[in-house]
Amino acid sequence: MDPLNVAELQQAGLWVKLLLAVLAAGVALTVGRAGARLARWVAGLTPDTRDDPLWRAVAWVWWGAVLLGAVSFGHFLFDQRTEPLYSWGRLLAQWVGSRGLAVLFVLAATYFAYRLVEVLVRRIRLPRRAEFEREQVRVQTLMAVIESTLKGVVIAVGVLLALSNMGLNVGALIAGAGIAGLAVSFAAQNLVRDVINGFFILLEDQYGVGDVVRVGDLAGGVERMNLRLTVLRDLEGNLHFVPHGQVDTVTVMSHGWARALVDVGVAYGADVDRALTVIEDEAQRFYDDPEWRGKFTEERPQVLGVNELGDSAVVIRVLFTVQAKQQWAVGREFRRRVKKRLDAEGIEIPFPQRTVWLRQDSGA
Repeated sequence: MDPLNVAELQQAGLWVKLLLAVLAAGVALTVGRAGARLARWVAGLTPDTRDDPLWRAVAWVWWGAVLLGAVSFGHFLFDQRTEPLYSWGRLLAQWVGSRGLAVLFVLAATYFAYRLVEVLVRRIRLPRRAEFEREQVRVQTLMAVIESTLKGVVIAVGVLLALSNMGLNVGALIAGAGIAGLAVSFAAQNLVRDVINGFFILLEDQYGVGDVVRVGDLAGGVERMNLRLTVLRDLEGNLHFVPHGQVDTVTVMSHGWARALVDVGVAYGADVDRALTVIEDEAQRFYDDPEWRGKFTEERPQVLGVNELGDSAVVIRVLFTVQAKQQWAVGREFRRRVKKRLDAEGIEIPFPQRTVWLRQDSGA
């Protein structure tokens, strides 16, 4: 039995016809907007704006076709024998009665599920804290990937169900798509490798959005990330797109905690023991400063001692254990403070010096 009987539709009462007319107008408005948005989306895929008028014309043609269908259905619904609108409306009613309602229901359910994915993902509230949270970064990255994956699955299932209700052989379509997908996978091996590597990067929590990493010769903060590539922005503001298939070794500089390593050079003529005492005292003062205390961990700073006897300086190494991504700020501030302290204590910070010996010829 058809969901919608054409003969019964014409014999329905006025209020029923008015209700159906309002429903048809709502469906026409929804379908018209969806087609126009699709045309705008396709136009936005191309960087050249010269084809935008063409896609605007396509959107207007679509609106015209939808309006013509709605008017034709109205002529048939209220038994207005204006040809060919009445015949077109009858054909439209017959199609809706046989398959159209099921197709419209599938499309409506697909749209509802698509929007539901966005709503459910956005309703997940993550804790917002001032300090860097590793787990929060990972959850945000995985949520973005899960949302895009679920949307793709919803659209694919909705399209297959709609085509099945239209009478197409979906089984043959899926088999053909599988063969085509196999062929594409051979032609796009780099893309497949990127996606597989990206999946394991996320699964193993190697790094995520907000981390500071070094990949080969590139270093910067991870601004965006998906299954295919990682987007890095360096200190100069340059944006680097790194496919995951090219990621062999990653250095993560913001995983859990970090260390600020500062080398301080003093002159060979200075008292090394006194310099060690002054630098250690300044490091402890820096650690106990309330304005900077939150950037450190519970481990106190370490003055490791004389690390190198350089060409023009005795190098003393200081080590600070800090919160993630704070090593650069802590290093810069301590260098400023220790410079002022050494100047106040009269301990010289040397500069490169060279001694030149002049050889005299004894026979001159």
